[in-house]
Amino acid sequence: MANEIIVNRTGRETRLALMEHGHLAELHIDRGEKGGVVGNVYLGRVVRVLPGMQAAFVEIGLERAAFLYAGDIYPQFVEEGGIEDKDVDDPEMTVAEATPSSRPRTGHPPIQDLVREGQEIMVQVAKDPIGTKGARITTHITLPGRYMVFMPTVDHVGISRRIDRDKERRKLREFVEKHRPKGAGFIVRTVCQGKPLSAIKQDMDYLIATWEKIQKARAESRAPKCLHADHGLVLRVVRDAFNEDVDRMVIDDREVFQRVQAFMADFMPNLKDRVQLYRGKEPIFDTFGIETEISRSLGRKVWLKSGGYLVIDHAEALTAIDVNSGKFVGSSSLEETTLAINLEAAKEIVYQLRLRNIGGLIILDFIDMEKAANRERVYRALEEELRNDRARTNVLKISDLGLVEMTRKRVQENLVQSISETCLYCDGRGSTRSRTTVVYDILREIQREALRSPSGNTSTSTPTPSSPTCSTARNSTASTPWSSGSNAGSWSGPWAATTSSGTRSTAVEPDSAIARRRLPLPLSAGRGPDTPAPDVDSRSQYRNSSSPSETVTMTRVSSRTAGSSVSQASATRSAASAS
Repeated sequence: MANEIIVNRTGRETRLALMEHGHLAELHIDRGEKGGVVGNVYLGRVVRVLPGMQAAFVEIGLERAAFLYAGDIYPQFVEEGGIEDKDVDDPEMTVAEATPSSRPRTGHPPIQDLVREGQEIMVQVAKDPIGTKGARITTHITLPGRYMVFMPTVDHVGISRRIDRDKERRKLREFVEKHRPKGAGFIVRTVCQGKPLSAIKQDMDYLIATWEKIQKARAESRAPKCLHADHGLVLRVVRDAFNEDVDRMVIDDREVFQRVQAFMADFMPNLKDRVQLYRGKEPIFDTFGIETEISRSLGRKVWLKSGGYLVIDHAEALTAIDVNSGKFVGSSSLEETTLAINLEAAKEIVYQLRLRNIGGLIILDFIDMEKAANRERVYRALEEELRNDRARTNVLKISDLGLVEMTRKRVQENLVQSISETCLYCDGRGSTRSRTTVVYDILREIQREALRSPSGNTSTSTPTPSSPTCSTARNSTASTPWSSGSNAGSWSGPWAATTSSGTRSTAVEPDSAIARRRLPLPLSAGRGPDTPAPDVDSRSQYRNSSSPSETVTMTRVSSRTAGSSVSQASATRSAASAS
């Protein structure tokens, strides 16, 4: 089936789907002011230099300061020889796919000798801000065009290794060497093969003119300032991915359609007729079945056609993908069944990596295989599928445990992060504490609070069903608050003590030690004149009156009433009798 590019615009949001053989291969989303800044050139100001990390923070006008490694500071700040010419493994590489260096090059001066706080420097964004991290920047400026990538700060010429004919390579190298500015460099992209030299020269002139505009803007600006903004999402994809293999591009917005037509008229007029304006009544993503594929492919569990499935989990440091046999039981042997599932999973994993735009460190957990030949076969299948991925990847061999460690270039948030937000309840963990656990947590917290509460402060009591927990201080002659009333002897707590003046209060302590003390029993339960009074420790917690004549009123809530009825009893004592 045909390879297509489908573009949908709704308000400020632009979605672009790259279809391969009728299936969704990549999905990109741009939401106006929250769009990516990769490729933009800024005049920034160094706000902090960190020798211990060999890095610096640079203010470029974004929400967070950008991060600049010492290894990303290139020759315009370091007096060293030019870089020798060499071939390029990835000729389609733009700043979006370039890999910034995290370590200074051999013999590279330390960061404190290269930049200083308050210094203004020109930088380019290599990675979008992700999560709580600021943008990653470099002083190595690259300006990608349709056929060439211009490097104004590096004296270097590179030719794509995919251009395998020696005669063609020599012709292109000689042409670029003849027309490039002194001290600058170019990378010749694969699409140059077979193109007229006049088209290549037009692209070179356009990029050189763009660089001159950036230099002029720098001379007239103060940091922080954006000197050059790369093309928007749609034009970037047209520039980097639209080639003879794309059968058509369908756009549902007339304004975007006209911009694409104008761009293609300048750089690829022979492909202009492949761009079409969608005029259907139904949403364009519904017509092409893209919405259904998005919903199916973004879950945590992804089913395979055989009945197996993948489980994709995102962690802070890495992404883990687990392969499971699921409903697939095979037909011959366990080894053959495992091999079949792993081969199918290898293809689906690469598809999911591209669709979800997963980057960084990735761990693949294939089902264990006994034979080394089968592990090698799965590894080769994984490598073959990754050839169609435009992002740079590095894959290690399958271990004896069936694990594959790989990295994939990450320059922006993955698709799940860009269209979702962290759950407010589980904080992204995917689960919450069970109701039983929460109940016991509450009970333990009540006990802790009771132990922390000093005498004279109101707190909540924990009733003990088998025995009363009230330890009201009284002597043998004082009246008992539970000895009268219709609910006498039926209390189960909680009790609250308040002064008649309303200025001080005391609550019954739920301390287990207090519950074990000898407490006064209700008369209805058989209390007699010989029943011993509470001990001194139990009485002392209620000696909180500020004056000898202050009256303490005990209030309880009956636990046996069906409604909200409240029965009250009062006990009067003086400070003298209590002592």
